[in-house]
Amino acid sequence: MSLKTVSPEQTRQLLNDGGVLVDIREADEHARERIASARHLPLSRLDNADADFPKGKPVIFHCRSGARTLANASRLEAAAGEGCEAFIVEGGLDAWRKAGLPVIADRSQPIEIQRQVQIVAGGLGLAGVLLGFFVSQWFFIVPGFIGAGLLFAGLSGFCGMARLLMLAPWNRRQVRSA
Repeated sequence: MSLKTVSPEQTRQLLNDGGVLVDIREADEHARERIASARHLPLSRLDNADADFPKGKPVIFHCRSGARTLANASRLEAAAGEGCEAFIVEGGLDAWRKAGLPVIADRSQPIEIQRQVQIVAGGLGLAGVLLGFFVSQWFFIVPGFIGAGLLFAGLSGFCGMARLLMLAPWNRRQVRSA
């Protein structure tokens, strides 16, 4: 059985009827921007968590764009448990925000680690190409190294750059979560 998708407006109605909204994003993402009524249950902890959703009430899962919830629909359905009808917010938090529904944003929180990785990798790659054209061809090693690192991260699930960025002073603050 596949989870049904619901619009942000339908989600709001389900919440008004006693439904439970569950944010499956990681703590850094949830701390920066979230839906006030959403319960936080990161996907990385889903299999070890005791979700304990109220029986007979709809459970609605969301992520940022809807891609993670769709990709993990069977896991989310299992987490909702017997006696709960489960849904996915179509378009996730992005669609919720575009529908004009309220979100809590804490811009004092650092941006998500994955976005930081993208910024650093893109910046280093661009700098390596520019320096390779204008200074020395040896600088073309930089984008090659970055590409190899991203390929390794994708294949192995381990991102060294993300680990290093987690040690940065702005990321060492304790993430405040609702």
